[in-house]
Amino acid sequence: MNKKAAFALTIAIILPVLCYYAVKWTSEEAIVMPRRYFMDSVITKTIDGKTTTDTIWHKTENITLVNQLGDTVSLYDIQNKVIVADFFFTRCPSICPTLTRNMEKMQQSFSHYNEGRRVIDSSIVHFVSFSIDPERDTVPALKKYADRFGIDHDNWWMLTGPKKKIYDFALNEVKLGMVDGEGVDTSFIHSQKIVLIDKDHIVRGYYNGLDTLELSVLARDIALLMLEKDKSKKRNLFRK
Repeated sequence: MNKKAAFALTIAIILPVLCYYAVKWTSEEAIVMPRRYFMDSVITKTIDGKTTTDTIWHKTENITLVNQLGDTVSLYDIQNKVIVADFFFTRCPSICPTLTRNMEKMQQSFSHYNEGRRVIDSSIVHFVSFSIDPERDTVPALKKYADRFGIDHDNWWMLTGPKKKIYDFALNEVKLGMVDGEGVDTSFIHSQKIVLIDKDHIVRGYYNGLDTLELSVLARDIALLMLEKDKSKKRNLFRK
């Protein structure tokens, strides 16, 4: 890794905390939140002669799969947290190791030391990786892969399950295309994008998981959604 890339990745790691505290002391008007994607409908209301519109944004479905610990989990089990998701497979000979490594560095950025031990703060963000080769990515295979990269199992799910369910979720819910390799590792095609999903399970961003500069933008947007999570407390904060 050259010096420029190393510097950018360092910024990506420390930026969430710095950005969070920076925006806490910035006026509400100056904060531009990550946009929402995929509008479902627009509701128009007219009250006392005044017409208003309300956009209904697409909420990802509550997909249920099995993680690397053998637990059956659902996306909606993740409550009041930002979700960072990607698609991979353990036999991937190309982009997946780098993608996973960069996500692991992102996970480590949300950690602190407690009695001399590094602890991941699981209250802010949850990481999810969907296998696009679920027939071969069994629970033991996912666990071995996760341990290889040293991820925190409580804060990062690597998921397997019915292939059609996973592919339908990728295409219809987060709008990422996949091509099944039919067991041939070099024939699988999938996106290198990392998807940011807010606490209401609405897509809020796409980022190239191999680009350290885009990872820094992802870190910033996570921090902004952290602030949005505390929206009810914002007014008192800025008064102080």
